[in-house]
Amino acid sequence: MDIKVLGIDLGKTVCSLAGLNEEGAVVFRKRLQRYRLLDFLDTLPRCVVAMEACGGAHHIGRFCLQNGHEPRLMSPLYVRPYVKVHKNDDRDAEAIAEAATRPTMSFV
Repeated sequence: MDIKVLGIDLGKTVCSLAGLNEEGAVVFRKRLQRYRLLDFLDTLPRCVVAMEACGGAHHIGRFCLQNGHEPRLMSPLYVRPYVKVHKNDDRDAEAIAEAATRPTMSFV
């Protein structure tokens, strides 16, 4: 599994994940319970971990820095244009990962 960018849509109990490879194609989709997310990130090879900015995202971002990942937090307003068709958690995770690859994206 060659994930370069991992997009995470944080939820109250379940998080949706979408992983992109170097070409930007989705190679990984998964739903995890929130309490299992940090264990999953601990086993994942180093990559960019993208999330919408919120209180929980800052906690996860600090955990990512400690484990060698590159966290990228962005405003939800900047992610919205990348959501395709109907909005749901899985598509949000994919949009977050895609938005993180844009060179002009501003991060928190």
